[in-house]
Amino acid sequence: MSTREPTPKPAANPGTISGPKVLIVDDEPQIRRFLRASLQSHDYAVVEAENGKEAVRACTVQRPDLVVLDLGLPDMDGMDVISLLREWSTVPIIVLSIRSDDADKIDALDRGANDYVTKPFSMGELLARMRVALRQGAREADSDPVVTAGDMSIDFAKRLVTLNGNPVKLSRKEYDLLRILASHPNKVVTHQQLLQEVWGQAYVEETQYLRVYIGQLRQKLEKDPASPRCLLTEPGVGYRFVATASA
Repeated sequence: MSTREPTPKPAANPGTISGPKVLIVDDEPQIRRFLRASLQSHDYAVVEAENGKEAVRACTVQRPDLVVLDLGLPDMDGMDVISLLREWSTVPIIVLSIRSDDADKIDALDRGANDYVTKPFSMGELLARMRVALRQGAREADSDPVVTAGDMSIDFAKRLVTLNGNPVKLSRKEYDLLRILASHPNKVVTHQQLLQEVWGQAYVEETQYLRVYIGQLRQKLEKDPASPRCLLTEPGVGYRFVATASA
């Protein structure tokens, strides 16, 4: 099997506005058009996805500030999208769905959604709820934007990794792997989760990708790559980022 990195297919095109970036996830083109026009008129940049797979990929690649998510998607239930995102991301999620049962609302919130708006909806109300979610997300991002492990420091806000105070140049895939692991300090992240979030659902069995890229990260970040103290292997399961590792 080749270890060549797959070429990503863009999931969506961001708007040219420089305000907060919002990912719209809905399989109905008319809903996406309406939301895009409304949000851009209020100075939001817009990214779009028409299914769950595109939504997860867009969150990894585009790094939106907020997600507006429909639950009735063609490839997976929106509830599963929430669960997948919450495995590694704290991006605010507002569900925008025709489902009005309390059970659906409770399930979405329990899985990690920040808010739930039922269709049909008022654009004014949605905008107000978005502002609240963005403020909450900004506070959470500011609370702990940097993770350290010995002489290594990861600044999520700046996408900057340093070792002994010196910037370390990482490829996008290397950084994405490190970010996901460091977002779950001292916890095991499975092979399938890493492959799903970094390469996509089609690559969840390609564990060779992980061996290659984790090896590259160790070469760049570990004092002794053969005996890592930060990026640990959990045999047959996944990898663990040890945030308390010493130099």
